[in-house]
Amino acid sequence: PLQPPGPKAVPKRPGASRRKPREPKIASSLIKKIFSHYVKMPVTRDAFKIVEKCCERYFKQLSDDLEAYSSHAGRKTVEMADLEVLMRRQGLVTDKMPMNVLIERYLPLEYRKLLIPVAISGNKVMPSK
Repeated sequence: PLQPPGPKAVPKRPGASRRKPREPKIASSLIKKIFSHYVKMPVTRDAFKIVEKCCERYFKQLSDDLEAYSSHAGRKTVEMADLEVLMRRQGLVTDKMPMNVLIERYLPLEYRKLLIPVAISGNKVMPSK
């Protein structure tokens, strides 16, 4: 008896399995936009490359530290307390400058509402935990 032909096997590309995974990067346009907002003057391309490299290293170190704090506490997720410990160690959060003051000073209202509990009508607290 005749058998219907089966689906053809698609050959693999020869170089597909040899690629090493790349780390995600912060968009250089975002770094440039943030940096130019604070610098308020033109920046040469060479200087911007160094700033970009510094940002990558800073956020890599930041994420490694947050991961270490959460794993030390026996958790698999990073919480706001871990971030507060990190900011205290960096000297950004002190007794005179608490985390809530930094949130209110530097974040837009929609993010403040997510991070700082606020009492609303009906004696409810938003955001709820």
